[in-house]
Amino acid sequence: MSDLDRQIIAEFRANDGHVETMGFGDSLVILHSTGARTGTERVNPVLAIPADDGWLIAASKAGAPDNPGWYANLLAHPDVTIEVGADTIDVTASEVVGDDYPAAWARFTSRSPAFERYAEQAGARHIPVLLLTPR
Repeated sequence: MSDLDRQIIAEFRANDGHVETMGFGDSLVILHSTGARTGTERVNPVLAIPADDGWLIAASKAGAPDNPGWYANLLAHPDVTIEVGADTIDVTASEVVGDDYPAAWARFTSRSPAFERYAEQAGARHIPVLLLTPR
């Protein structure tokens, strides 16, 4: 885990989910996943957009040519936990595909133009969007 992620997680937990660093505000969740290959618990701060039935997250990795490690973890082990504010919630991750994808992706690009840049920088990589549904 990077020092920046450690800092963001500490700030999130100290302020019931509010993070001033990088202007995240109340838009993050802390994702607890299980490593696809290692079985080790992984913890990542992830931007999340509330949806009618949960939270949307995008595996943008700031436009890198490969997906973030947590994406493979969610595909292998979709039952995970997230921290939302001061609450911990058990959720199931499912990838948004087909006709539902454009509207889900548009929620990210309308929230921040950075996501449009990420898609351009990712080149041929399709940026996955996942829905985290409470279980």
